[in-house]
Amino acid sequence: MEGLNGEEQAIVETVRDFVNRDVKPVVQELDHTNTYPEKLIEQMKQLGIFGLAIPEPWGQGHVSTPCYALVTEELSRGWMSLAGAMGGHTVVAKLILDYGTQEQKDAYLPRMATGELRATMALTEPGGGSDLQAMRTTAARVGDEYVVNGSKTWITNARRAGLVALLCKTDPAAKPAHQGISILLAEKGPGFTLSRDLPKLGYKGVESCEISFDDFRVPISSLLGEQEGQGFGQMMRGLEIGRIQVAARALGVGRAALEDSLQYAQERESFGKPIWKHQSIGNYLADMVTRLTAARQLVLYACRRFDAGERADMEAGMAKLFASETAMQIALDAIRIHGGYGYSTEFDVERYFRDAPLMIVGEGTNEIQRNVIVRQLVDRGTVAP
Repeated sequence: MEGLNGEEQAIVETVRDFVNRDVKPVVQELDHTNTYPEKLIEQMKQLGIFGLAIPEPWGQGHVSTPCYALVTEELSRGWMSLAGAMGGHTVVAKLILDYGTQEQKDAYLPRMATGELRATMALTEPGGGSDLQAMRTTAARVGDEYVVNGSKTWITNARRAGLVALLCKTDPAAKPAHQGISILLAEKGPGFTLSRDLPKLGYKGVESCEISFDDFRVPISSLLGEQEGQGFGQMMRGLEIGRIQVAARALGVGRAALEDSLQYAQERESFGKPIWKHQSIGNYLADMVTRLTAARQLVLYACRRFDAGERADMEAGMAKLFASETAMQIALDAIRIHGGYGYSTEFDVERYFRDAPLMIVGEGTNEIQRNVIVRQLVDRGTVAP
């Protein structure tokens, strides 16, 4: 595994073994019954997966971003929902590491590293979609508390997360609007209501919820960092690792679809020979592996840029855009290769086709990614690497 040290390679291989041994045999039933994977999540905790982004002294398993991406790919190869269970958690860990006070780091990171405390982020609002600056959730300071009112939607792991990184307006009158946005590290309490789990095409097993806040109170120490109005910039940096993670999820779904297709094309015969020998099927497989390999290299490039401490929103956006569109195309081609069986719920390829669209619309739609990419392209003034 290019760029990984021996310990990191062992981590990726351990997760691969976990997926082959424990995930693959049960995923179909869990997905079709929309069952929360309690046992698998506990095993992920034991493997240290929830602490991969958390260094000492709070954690023990901190790895490079390329390693983190390849672990995510392995999990998604088994079941994309498992990677979803740790995606937002990692973003919140990175936010606390980069911007949190010493007290916030000490209070949250040790328990987050073990998975005892799981975290999620709350950005999207009903009717708001990708326009985060237009959010209506407010946090008014009253004495030594913030009083929060508003609502969020599509919040993954909301029922099982003990900590929510809540993006809200602490100064609704600020101009420009982003200067009035802050992040609160909120723990559930009175006025915090989970209203329902949203029904989904794919991404089964892990809940995505609506949350409402009605005079929900948190202490002023919940503010991420020391100063109000920094939340938008903080979250944009956090979303760089979030988009890398979503891109890596797409790699896993695309790889699973390709692996299944390659196996099926060697076993299935028509007109007296394995179907991969028919040029039309062989061409599909050649294009699938080429696209997947290119997508992986783009993801790893974004990882290296992120680890170098450089601005990586353009690179993360390109990785997320290309990898997610690639996963969708590979999933569709996998159905073509499987023929009628690809449409059957007895084969996993129909699940890949249901899961792949999440990466196209999640963590900022691909239309938003294109906006980010072209804005940075113009600002940088060069296409040279």
